[in-house]
Amino acid sequence: MTSTKKKLIAGAGLMALMLGGHMAFAQTGQNVDWTAYTGDITGSRFKPLDQINASNFSKLEVAWRFKTDNLGNRPEFKLEGTPLEIGGVLYTTAGSRRAVVALDAVTGELLWVHGEKEGARGAAAPRQLSGRGVSYWSDGKEARILYVTPGYQLIALDAKTGQRIPSFGNNGAVDLKADDDQKIFPDLTTGEIGLHSTPTVVGDRVMVGSAFREGFTPTSFKNNKGSARAFDVRTGKRLWQFRTIPQKGEPGAETWLNNSNEYTGNTGVWTQITADPVANLAYLPVESPTSDFYGGKRPGSGLYANSLVAVDLDTGKPKWHFQFIHHEIWDYDMSSAPLLMDVNIDGKARKVVANPSKMGMLYVFDRITGKPVWPMPETKVEKGNVPGEWYSPTQPIPSKPKPYTRTGTSIDQLIDFTPALRAEAVELVKRFKLGPIYTPPVVSTPQQLGTFLPGTASGGTNWPGGSFNPETHTVFTYGCDGCQNLTGLVPPPPGFTDLPYVVGQVGVPVTMVDAAGAGEGADASPVPRRATPPAPRGGNAVRAAVQGLPLMKPPYGTISAINVDKGEIVWQTPHGDTPDNIRNHPALKGLNIPRTGQAALSIGNMLTKTLVVAGDPQITTTPEHPRGAMLRAYDQATGKEVGNLLMPAPQSGSPMTYMVNGKQYIVVAISGGNYSGEYVAYTLPDNG
Repeated sequence: MTSTKKKLIAGAGLMALMLGGHMAFAQTGQNVDWTAYTGDITGSRFKPLDQINASNFSKLEVAWRFKTDNLGNRPEFKLEGTPLEIGGVLYTTAGSRRAVVALDAVTGELLWVHGEKEGARGAAAPRQLSGRGVSYWSDGKEARILYVTPGYQLIALDAKTGQRIPSFGNNGAVDLKADDDQKIFPDLTTGEIGLHSTPTVVGDRVMVGSAFREGFTPTSFKNNKGSARAFDVRTGKRLWQFRTIPQKGEPGAETWLNNSNEYTGNTGVWTQITADPVANLAYLPVESPTSDFYGGKRPGSGLYANSLVAVDLDTGKPKWHFQFIHHEIWDYDMSSAPLLMDVNIDGKARKVVANPSKMGMLYVFDRITGKPVWPMPETKVEKGNVPGEWYSPTQPIPSKPKPYTRTGTSIDQLIDFTPALRAEAVELVKRFKLGPIYTPPVVSTPQQLGTFLPGTASGGTNWPGGSFNPETHTVFTYGCDGCQNLTGLVPPPPGFTDLPYVVGQVGVPVTMVDAAGAGEGADASPVPRRATPPAPRGGNAVRAAVQGLPLMKPPYGTISAINVDKGEIVWQTPHGDTPDNIRNHPALKGLNIPRTGQAALSIGNMLTKTLVVAGDPQITTTPEHPRGAMLRAYDQATGKEVGNLLMPAPQSGSPMTYMVNGKQYIVVAISGGNYSGEYVAYTLPDNG
């Protein structure tokens, strides 16, 4: 048998294992592991376990709790991790310096901890705090944990001891900043580039992406450039680098007019990478370039920004791509891990890849050829009038499935609890520009403060992404309908070097993000790289609410089930209790307000054989339960809520599940408000 045939057979077995999960379940019997951030390299977040089910979910008890306060120089209130579990050990990141911990998966006992103190480099990092987790590799003889530090180093640890692997890189570390060969700002301390997400391990290679400072407006249209890279998991040697902005002479460079590819930055791969080892492809979701809402300095459609790119696992060479947005000016980053699926469409077996999105649309492609499964016609969109801006005349809009969140704004979508509230909302939006998706931003004036759209920077589906059940061929994803953005452009304040416009509101000053306030030490030097729009207040600043109520009518947050065989939404349900400020509002006294769901940047879910499990993003107090947030279970077939548990804080990291010694567990990260990070494990009581 040739080595190529052996590789294909091994890859086919691996893919069956990753896609279905049945092989792992059948082979191990009493133990089912969660081996990657998304459960497997296909992104599914699915395990076919049914010990915890609709009949007993509400009976779950806390098995153990792990607080993260002491894993860093201060408590962290933004714990976004999803742990791995392999062989009875749970691995994850935690704390303000992104320590790695190994815990006993049954008791929660701390087995080892590893941390890197990166000083000024960590304080200047664009992606700080605990990150979203780790990756795992084993050849059956040794096992390694891999993760990326806030200061952008790829670290390889011995899974048994937590010690660095001396033979990997430089004594266990690859300096991802030093390895990057396309830096505009090369300083290894302050040069802006990092990563929140976890590496993706496929075979003996580990892939990492790139990310930049969170926010809305960079202080310059110039910045470091994004890429995705693969390294040998044994040695740390770089195998390839895919540059997301083509250089001169490369295919796609012609889409960056006026040579804007030379200085434009960002365009990172900041969310999760998934892979198909049989097709030998990795799927890279690429974000938007600088700057987020003004693109006049980078005319043209700008490949590979806002694209899904399939690259060869061995070489990093692109095999196909699809650009979701030509010339991005809405901050619709590609935020979600691509979901790899084997489905049946029109009676034919198809290998597809699907991407949930901030746009509230699910894009479905043949994962080998990149051809859309259903037509995505280039649709004419409005051309704006911001001086110096470049506009694409069309954008691709999927014909199927239909959007699972609202994609535009209109009078019909305004709050309608009472006629008086609707009338007030109608009067308020006279100072907004409303319209369908891709309505362009405007220069803010007292008469028209900005474009008001759902989604953009915060709506639809964000970084937790969706999930997929390979048995029912159904995608499940949270979508934020209550996330709206007022996008007005104003002249920049001092500190901005070369942008004619930044996000803001006329009459309201733009504030700067100070990295020292969020970094490792208060004595670190400020690194003002981005501006954020201030909270509306006074003067000409608009109230994006009606008497403190959301401007748009509910639902504010939903979970949707989308059958990929048919390209149809099967069900949709509001996720989360009606927020306290709405349920207790005096203007709504005596009204029967149905469950609205809750708005959130995004909420991840996890699938068992029959359940969708997801937690509330907000704290509420209802007659049914005391103050807290619920962890909920929905029936996958109907969307009916079949169980819930009270948690002391909102879900802030996506849940996961595993089985050890015949006992199933669910672990979820919670944090937010004044509640610092904690991992909580649930299981059935022994008599359950």
